This record gives sequence, structure tokens and C-alpha cells, in this order.
Amino acid sequence: MRVGILYSRVRAEEKLLFEAFSQRGVAFDLIDDRKLIFDISGGETYASRYNQYDVIVERCIHHGRALYSLRILNDRGIPTVNSAQVADICGDKLQTTNALAAAGIPSPRTFVAFTAESALEAIEELGYPVVMKPSVGSWGRLLSKINDREAAETLLEHKEVLGTYHHSIFYIQEYIDKPGRDIRAFVVGNETICAIYRDSPHWITNTARGGQASICPVTADLNDLCARAAKAVGGGIVAIDVLEDTERGLLVNEVNYTMEFRNSVLPTGVDIPGRMADFALQVGREGWQAANS
Repeated sequence: MRVGILYSRVRAEEKLLFEAFSQRGVAFDLIDDRKLIFDISGGETYASRYNQYDVIVERCIHHGRALYSLRILNDRGIPTVNSAQVADICGDKLQTTNALAAAGIPSPRTFVAFTAESALEAIEELGYPVVMKPSVGSWGRLLSKINDREAAETLLEHKEVLGTYHHSIFYIQEYIDKPGRDIRAFVVGNETICAIYRDSPHWITNTARGGQASICPVTADLNDLCARAAKAVGGGIVAIDVLEDTERGLLVNEVNYTMEFRNSVLPTGVDIPGRMADFALQVGREGWQAANS
């Protein structure tokens, strides 16, 4: 079994994955996305360089590099974890919400608009407060909680002046008054292997922004919801952010395809990198069997 690991930087998560593959006696090569050159015109150099791998595990920080690399690899029959389809859907909050809605997964009410005028109308229809997010982004960056019309008009004016593509797509979500925490659940294949609460006095609870992790029991309801959400975006290895609403219960907020997990191993006691490595090897074996059957 030959494994490639496509990465941007060797962080704590990557070191844990390296250890997991080594413990299983599996050789792996590191593929630095900063040095990648793809011959997409069909040259022989391309085939000889990447067809040697039974599976490539994607661990890029940059969404664009991840998405395009996975698309190129998948189009040439090289198995990856995750797939380009999953990266495409999960890397864009608009597409994620759309996929969840199509699958009947409960999630916060969300509007999309394309001008400042229509965005303001959507905000007022949802009712204050609302949350505005960039459709592409991570780590809780550029999220805005809008409490009144004056704040909405100011933020929309700023986004218009910035004028970039991402600032011209207005992704607007109802604000969920969660109980000082949210849930991050980890799904590998069809199973929710563990989950954490992320507690914070701030309304943004990402651990990257100071949220504190503690174990969250994986109930039958949580497992069912997260497994269905993972299936809705194409499956694989994903981290699912879940909000607790006092009236509607559990709501899926986001799905992450290159998940961080270093802060979740200790509180859950689950060998997350080991489960990820086992799943990747399973994908590689299935790909090899399909290619040689």
C-alpha cells in the first residue's frame, strides 16, 4: 500500500497522522502543495508521478489548492480522502447549506443575496440579530453578528467598497441563541466516532478562537444526524458543527472537509488520526481492487 499525504504545513494534526500510518507499517510520501506542478495536458510525467499511490490523503490549508488538486487527481482515477466532490461542497458554505437542505437535514434558516439592497431586505425578513459569513472561509474569520439596521447598512457598505468576488455573495443566517457552546462531531465513513462541546463566552466558539473543548456524548440522535449530514455532502472524513436550538433541537451549521482534531483527541479519548488512517487505507484497498478486478 502506497500512501501520499498532500499538505501545506506539518502541523500537530499531520504529525499525528504520520504516526498513525507508521504504527500500521504503511509507507507514505509527503506531497508539498507549495511545490506541486500538474501536467494537466496529459503528459507522461504526470502519470508516472502520482499513479504510484493507492490513495492520497488531502491535508491542505488553502481551499483552492485542495480543490483543484483533488479534481485533477480524481479525474485521473487516483483515490483521495476526501474526494473533490466533498471538497467542492464543504469548502463553500452556500453549497453545504444547499446540500443539507436537499437532504432534509435540519439547519439554521439561511438566505443568499447578490446585492446590498437585496441583502438588507433578506436581513430584515430574517429578523435581528443575524449572522453574515463569507461563503468560503474557516476558523471563524470574517463572521459578523448584526444586531440592528444601522449595523447592517454599515457592514453592507463596507463589503460593497471591498468589491471582491467573495464580498459580493451575501450569505445570511439566523442567529441561534445557543447555550454558550456548540458541538463539533467527527464522522469517519458512516459513523460519528466522537464529539466535543466547544464552550466560549463569545458567540464564536471555534477552538482556534479560544473555545474550550470537552467531551460530548454521541447519542443515537447525534450520530444519525451527523451521519446523514456527511452523506449529504458526499461522505468520507468530515467534522460537523452542530448547534443546539431550544425549540428545534440539533441543527447542522457547517461541514468541514480538512478537519482539525488535535484539541479533540485528549477530551474524547478516541484515536481520531488512527481512525482516519484506517479509513484512508480502506479507500486505497477498494480502489486497488476496482482497478484490478
